[in-house]
Amino acid sequence: MIAVIGDFMIDHYLWGKSDRISPEAPVPVVEVIKEEDRLGGAGNVVNNLLALGSEVLVSTVIGKNSDRLLDLLKEKDIDTSGIFIDKARETIIKSRVIAGNHQVIRYDKETKTPITSEYEEKILSYLSDNIKKIDLILLSDYEKGVLTKSLTQKIIKLANSNNKKLIIDPKKDFNKYINAWMIKPNKKELSTAAGMDINSEEDLINAGWKVKKELNLDYLLVTLSEEGMALFGDEYIKIPTIAKEVYDVTGAGDTVLASLGYYLSKSKDMIEAMHFANAAAAVVVSKIGSATVTLEEIEETKRRLDNSVDYKIVDFKTIEHISNDLKNQNKKIVFTNGCFDILHLGHVKYLQKAKSLGDKLIVGVNSNESVKRLKGSDRPVNDEYDRAYLLASLEVVDYVVIFEEDTPYELIKKIKPDVLVKGKDYEGKEVVGSDIAGEVKLIDFVEGRSTTSIIKKVKNEK
Repeated sequence: MIAVIGDFMIDHYLWGKSDRISPEAPVPVVEVIKEEDRLGGAGNVVNNLLALGSEVLVSTVIGKNSDRLLDLLKEKDIDTSGIFIDKARETIIKSRVIAGNHQVIRYDKETKTPITSEYEEKILSYLSDNIKKIDLILLSDYEKGVLTKSLTQKIIKLANSNNKKLIIDPKKDFNKYINAWMIKPNKKELSTAAGMDINSEEDLINAGWKVKKELNLDYLLVTLSEEGMALFGDEYIKIPTIAKEVYDVTGAGDTVLASLGYYLSKSKDMIEAMHFANAAAAVVVSKIGSATVTLEEIEETKRRLDNSVDYKIVDFKTIEHISNDLKNQNKKIVFTNGCFDILHLGHVKYLQKAKSLGDKLIVGVNSNESVKRLKGSDRPVNDEYDRAYLLASLEVVDYVVIFEEDTPYELIKKIKPDVLVKGKDYEGKEVVGSDIAGEVKLIDFVEGRSTTSIIKKVKNEK
């Protein structure tokens, strides 16, 4: 279990579109299409931990008008007994207006005054009562008053005395974090803490070692935006970023904190944890808003680094998770299947037409044994992995799943596609899985193109 303590808030989104400027002022007019509330601040750390499959314990102080924040936590089956309400405070709400892929404006309602000693003791007592079942503690400090110097030092002492790893996402007052196991500042925050400008790698190294020593830290991890990450532990290690597309950095620090915590709660390998968090950051900055990442997305990002398409070839369990994620994103899933023994033009055009019917195309491929039962003992010509890899290499194919059965019915049950695609030769015939899919589409084949005809041609030429 991972404990998250810090400044919880609501991220309120107004999603819309804009195609004109206001006649009253030189600002865009946004037509709001959808409103959405998400857990923000330390709550976004919780969101990321849940997406990774962690069990989470939370504690904080919130203010009046707290019902919506509590509901958001309860919707995720989070125990709210560690959430304390101080009616003298304001529950923090950050509202963002987004037109297309661009944030137009943000406006905040918040309280920044430090919590009282009474509420400090409530949080510390709750944490102490649960310390034995906690594997790791994350402090998410947005400098909104929850993590006072007094409380932060008491939590650090509690963690150290119980041999619990503690990672802090810090803000300005770094003296609060003395004796912590790890802090995770960005380059600007490190510059402020070290009292020096960072204009070169030498500056970075000097600042990092200075802060680590002054605060008596076990580890200091510095996020460097497009430059990657730098770790100060027993030695200095720097890794480059792997982000390719950056749409929104909102909540990226929360994702790094959560992914570090997740990995380190299961492993002692700091370098691997650093690479894991780096991959998580690459995923989240490619999304809009305070987003989360899944294990599948992180692993896919790591596998992409060697230009392999193996990440597209997945098993039944993984494709079920992926399909559920896609449905939550309102993506239209298209499914088709076949042996695809010798990939040819007819196959490619067929798959291109199939992909045009939705957002994501998943292809089921018969295993070697399945092909033998269907086509005869001299088939397949190509091994199942070879066939799957060639399909995965096509841009229009998003995922490939090898199935052992004669039909893909069990696979279709896992995916529950919106569109099931087969060839026109199924006209008037029953299509396996049609009782599960949203609709069935039959597509024309390219005349004269088939694996059987290719095999005959090769045999005749011999």
